Amino acid sequence: MSEVVRLYRYKSLLGSRTAVSANELMAALEVSRATLKRDIAKLRDQLHVPIRFDRDLGGYLLEDAHTDNELPGLWFSQEEILALVTIQQLLEQLEPGLLGNKLKPLQSRLNQLMDKHGLASQDVAKRIRIVHAGKRVVQAKSFEVVAAATMARKRLKIWHFNRQNGITTERQVSPQRLVHYRDNWYLDAWCHLRDDVRSFSIDAIQKIEVLDTAAKEVSTKNIDQALGSGYGIFNGAAQDWAKLRFTPERARWVAGESWHPLQESSFEADGSYLLSFPYADDRELVGDIMRFGADVQVLEPKGLRSKVQKGFLEAVGKYV
Repeated sequence: MSEVVRLYRYKSLLGSRTAVSANELMAALEVSRATLKRDIAKLRDQLHVPIRFDRDLGGYLLEDAHTDNELPGLWFSQEEILALVTIQQLLEQLEPGLLGNKLKPLQSRLNQLMDKHGLASQDVAKRIRIVHAGKRVVQAKSFEVVAAATMARKRLKIWHFNRQNGITTERQVSPQRLVHYRDNWYLDAWCHLRDDVRSFSIDAIQKIEVLDTAAKEVSTKNIDQALGSGYGIFNGAAQDWAKLRFTPERARWVAGESWHPLQESSFEADGSYLLSFPYADDRELVGDIMRFGADVQVLEPKGLRSKVQKGFLEAVGKYV
């Protein structure tokens, strides 16, 4: 019998009668008195199961206040505890303030488990560093409201600022999922104003209200078809394919990158790297191409090539 199964058996045995003697427990679990003492100590100290020995009844029993929640469903190894704490640190650094308060009870419990396993000296926070670039500030309250409505399947009324045209629009949306993309949070939702799936930057939501109306359900397949087939966050149903050529020097980096799930790539004889992928909206794509400067050339389509060319010429004009 494994330790996990055996520890669960204690709960079953102690919960079925008023008190169970040590001899009865040893016989039922086929363990020695020494193992019994170790198990009882672990259940009390590490797993916080309220077991006590009643001298009058001559056996062990559970306190009346005991609930099923007091016996965890998992026992962690040192590696598993460290992995969970690492995840907690990653989440906290990913977006400080958004999830930290909600995870404090879990962090406290994990710290106790780490202490029991001799891991207290490992300062996880000092061993993990996340570097942000272009990160915009999200109000914790706004994120919590959006996240809660998404999970509770409630419709939202939002006032969203469109950075492209500078206009704030009031609309009702049915939240479908939260997206973390390039250090920023987005909400994929059904927009009842446009009667279609849209993606909204959460930091651009200026005001938000939760409505007492059930959210419209949209299948993951349909969301992906509407938003996931193009390039970047400004996506949608793919309209064209971009074909880029990177210099042999830049290829050493780009060849290891994933620009799109459907991308196609190959190397030329001189080491240049060819990359092709579908896109719908080229706003983000143009910027991504231009950051490589002279190390990239747009081969197709002509419209994209012209936009990138125009961007470079305008940039040069500011320096001559």
